[in-house]
Amino acid sequence: MRNFGIFAATAALLVAAPAAAQDVKVGIGISGWTGFAPLTLANQAGIFKKNGLDVTIKKIPQKDRHLAIASGDIQCAATTVETWISWNANGVATKQIFQLDKSYGADGMATRNNIASIKDLKGKTVAASAPGTSPYFALAWMLKKNGLSVKDVTIVNLEPAAAAQAFVSGQNDAAMTYEPYLSTVRAAPDKGKIIATTLDYPMVMDTFGCTPKFLTENPKAAKALADSYFEAIALIEKDQAKSYEIMGADVKQSGEQFGNSAKFLRWQDKAANQKFFAGEFLTFNKEAADLLLEIGIIKSVPKIDDLYDASFIK
Repeated sequence: MRNFGIFAATAALLVAAPAAAQDVKVGIGISGWTGFAPLTLANQAGIFKKNGLDVTIKKIPQKDRHLAIASGDIQCAATTVETWISWNANGVATKQIFQLDKSYGADGMATRNNIASIKDLKGKTVAASAPGTSPYFALAWMLKKNGLSVKDVTIVNLEPAAAAQAFVSGQNDAAMTYEPYLSTVRAAPDKGKIIATTLDYPMVMDTFGCTPKFLTENPKAAKALADSYFEAIALIEKDQAKSYEIMGADVKQSGEQFGNSAKFLRWQDKAANQKFFAGEFLTFNKEAADLLLEIGIIKSVPKIDDLYDASFIK
């Protein structure tokens, strides 16, 4: 591991606010998704520590993240907005407290070059993560918008990295994946094409949440988590090259490769967060919940007020 001490010192000086919590231990579940990378930056650059947090970040597949929360292995997680609906509807109580990112082409569907439209996928084989995950939901969303359903295709359950690798090696007719793995497909145009992304279907947005128990017992730590994220975003703006190097190393990318992936999403600052939870969050949850009911991921829709607490981004 490289020594980022000097960089950590820079981060510590970025915001000279007093610590909001005192060495509160927090386990956070994430994946290698580019949008979550500022959490890694906040940890490695010493921002969490400066703000009184003792953070352990664990890479856990999205399909298993709620199990880690339920077991107490982690207290908080990062995932897509609709996933929190599924977790809460299926007995894993969690509340979102800040928005991480919005996808602007970072999530997508790859197809063979001879497939002209999404409608042509009827009867075809598509690689996607398990039901209850973002890629599966994105597949269901895109199919529905084109008059199809998940019942019209054969789904092979592969995680995003494996789905992209299998696709470029010639397996399956289509694949659902996201950055940095979507760039694997971008780099192999002879194997297929990216037929649709979140630029065409803007439905992937990520948030950070924790168990109600953690939030009730550690309100200052919850505020410190949100503040640390916003400080990490500010640090990216202040020293992009070094930030990209740190975040890229975590997913085995160079700083330049990471930057190329980051072009396809937007991290959300505090002002964007406040606007999001007051508007788009509410309308998206309704449409997402209806689709989750339709495809059998949930049996009932949880109350919207049980899904979030925006008090930590004020």
